[in-house]
Amino acid sequence: MSSFNLYILCFIVPLVIGLVVQARLKRTFAVNSQKPVASGKSGADVAREILDRNGLHNVPVQSSKAGPLSDHYDPRTRGVFLSEPVFAGRSVAATAVAAHEVGHALQHAKAYVPMTLRSAVWPLAAFGSQAWLFLLIAGVILQFTGLITVALIVFGFAVLFQFVTLPVEFNASRRAAAQLHDLGLVNDAEAAGVRQTLTAAAMTYVAGALASVAQLLYFLAIFGGGRD
Repeated sequence: MSSFNLYILCFIVPLVIGLVVQARLKRTFAVNSQKPVASGKSGADVAREILDRNGLHNVPVQSSKAGPLSDHYDPRTRGVFLSEPVFAGRSVAATAVAAHEVGHALQHAKAYVPMTLRSAVWPLAAFGSQAWLFLLIAGVILQFTGLITVALIVFGFAVLFQFVTLPVEFNASRRAAAQLHDLGLVNDAEAAGVRQTLTAAAMTYVAGALASVAQLLYFLAIFGGGRD
């Protein structure tokens, strides 16, 4: 396979897939944001109820100022942070996202192994995602194959983090759906919208992981064995 075709396969194809998946997420979220929940509870209310019913009274639920789709659980502060449309929203989408982030809090409380592993890999992944390209460029310019190898290893930790993230995200969604059902926070019709929202969100992580591994394979093919 030529270098150009390999580039198309490893960069352009994953990019297109990622854009399609992101567009689907935004469309799904927008549609389910227009569907009110019968309970009348906001995303913040849903998050608080699930946490309290699971004995996690000390985990705060706060509004995130980072904009739409910035919802996350911070294991360092043990806090659930919801974007304003989710925090104040009283829709199927807001309920789904809020419950998903609480799913991470439940994982943390129960020492869910993949989440513990992800936290352990995070420092190397954070360094790798920022430093690997500089190391690679330096290795190419200096014609130092050892530095190129280090760059690819460092990038490998960032790719590993992407894959460790997958079971964490899928499990958080399963916990969210179970909690919403068991606590009676959604009816059957709303549960379908919850599944749609959570599935669309999960696919963004799958697309990201596939893109990362494709890029790693590209650079391994180009610089394999230390050859430029």
